Amino acid sequence: MAGCGADPAPSASPPSVAAAPTSAAPATPEESPGASGQTTETPAPGISGDGTHSDNITHLANVPPGAPLNGPQSWGTDLAFQGDYAFVGNFDGFTVFDISTPASPSVASRVLCPGEQNDVSVSGDLLFLSIDSAREGPECDAQRGEPEADGWEGIRIFDISDKANPTFVAAVQTDCGSHTHTLVPGKTPDKVYLYISSPGPEPGTVTCAPPHNKISVVEVPVKDPKSAKVISKPVLSDKPAEGGIGGCHDLTVYPEKNLAAAACFGDGILLDIADRVNPKVLQHVSDKKNFAIWHSATFNNDATKVVFGDELGGGVSATCDSNTPKTSGANAVYDLGKDRRLKLRGYFKIPREQASDENCVAHNGSLLPVPGKDIMVQSWYQGGISVWDFTDATEPREIGFFERGPVPGVGGSWSAYYYNGHIYSSDITKGLDVLRIDDPLTDPASKVRLKELNAQTQVSY
Repeated sequence: MAGCGADPAPSASPPSVAAAPTSAAPATPEESPGASGQTTETPAPGISGDGTHSDNITHLANVPPGAPLNGPQSWGTDLAFQGDYAFVGNFDGFTVFDISTPASPSVASRVLCPGEQNDVSVSGDLLFLSIDSAREGPECDAQRGEPEADGWEGIRIFDISDKANPTFVAAVQTDCGSHTHTLVPGKTPDKVYLYISSPGPEPGTVTCAPPHNKISVVEVPVKDPKSAKVISKPVLSDKPAEGGIGGCHDLTVYPEKNLAAAACFGDGILLDIADRVNPKVLQHVSDKKNFAIWHSATFNNDATKVVFGDELGGGVSATCDSNTPKTSGANAVYDLGKDRRLKLRGYFKIPREQASDENCVAHNGSLLPVPGKDIMVQSWYQGGISVWDFTDATEPREIGFFERGPVPGVGGSWSAYYYNGHIYSSDITKGLDVLRIDDPLTDPASKVRLKELNAQTQVSY
C-alpha cells in the first residue's frame, strides 16, 4: 500500500495533532486554528497546468499540500476512501478530504502525526497508519527514536467518527515496523485484521532481529481498538532474498476468494487466507532477470489474473528511459488457474519514454469496475498516471494517461485509484489530484458505487 523513499528531515511543525475545519469557500484560502492551537491553511483547489494527457482524461482539480503538512519532505503517500471522503497519507500525518463534489474537493481536517510512510486504510470509524521509522513512542508528539533498537514502530489507530476531528486512540508495535499494511475483514463484523509488511532484518536491533521472513497479523476488536494486538507472525519464506533482505513490501487480499498476493523482497507469493490469522503459502514466483523489488499486487475481478509491479530503483531512479528494458520497472501479468497456480503471461510498462532525470517506476493502482474487462489505473511517479487494459494478458495496452513531466528530485503520483466515477491521485509533492476518464471502454465503471475502498482489500464488483 505504499512505496519506498528516503528518510525525511524532522518536521518543522510541532509534533501534535491538528485538525483544520473544512473551508466553506474552497476557492478562497482560509486560515483556521487547529486542535493544538496552531494556525493551519486550507489551500484552494485548482487545475495544475503544464502537464500532458490523453484526450480521454480530464484533470478536474488539484489541492496542494497545506500547513502543517507541507515540510520539505512531507511527501504524499497512500489513499483510502469512505463515503464522500478521501483519506490521504503524508510523511507528517494525513488529510481528510470532502470529495462530495469531486471537481472541488475541500479539506475536512489535517492531522499532524509524523512517521513515514503513514500508509493509510479505513474501516468504519477506525483509521490505521503504518509507521516504519523509529519514534520515541507511539504518540503523535513522539520525536524520532535514537538509536533504532530503542525506537517504536508499528500501527497507529485513530477514531474518525468525526471527520473534522480525528483522534488518536491506540497503537501496536510490530517487528521491523510497518512499511505498509493491508486491512482484512474478519469472518464476523466485530473484528478486523491488519497484515503488516516491512523489510528487514536490522542486525543489532531489538525490534527487527534476523531472520525477518514473515509478516505480522494484528487483530483489532472493532468496539475496543485499544486492545488491538499482534496475534500471529506467519512465516512466508524459509530464506531471505538476495542481499539478506526479508519480509514483504506490500500485500493485497481478496477476502471473498480467500486469496492474497504478497509482493515480497525477492519474489511474489500467493496465499490462502481462509484462516485469516494463519495464511497458508500456495506458491512462490520469481523473476530474477527482470524484477528488482516486488512492490505491489492486484487481482482482476474474477481472480483469474494477478498483476505484480516492480519498483526498480526503489522509487528514486529513472527507470522509464531508453537505458531500461521494457520488462524492468514494469508490471508482470500472471494467469491464476483453477488449480491456484500462477503462470507468467506478459509485461506492461508505460509507452512514453521519460527523461534521464525523472524518477519513474511502477507504483500503486486499482481496478476500474468494467464488466468483462481487466482495466486498472496506476501511478508511475513522474511517469504520471496510466489507465491500461490487461484483458489480453499477453498484449496489455495503455488507453489513457496524465503526467506533469519532470520535477526537481523525487515526485509524481504515489498512488492512483478509481473510486465512484473518478480517479484520485496522491502526488508526492503536489497534493491531491482529481481526474476523470471518458471513454466507451471505461464508461461502465461510473455506474458502480462503493461505500468504502481500501485498494489493497479487493471486493467483487
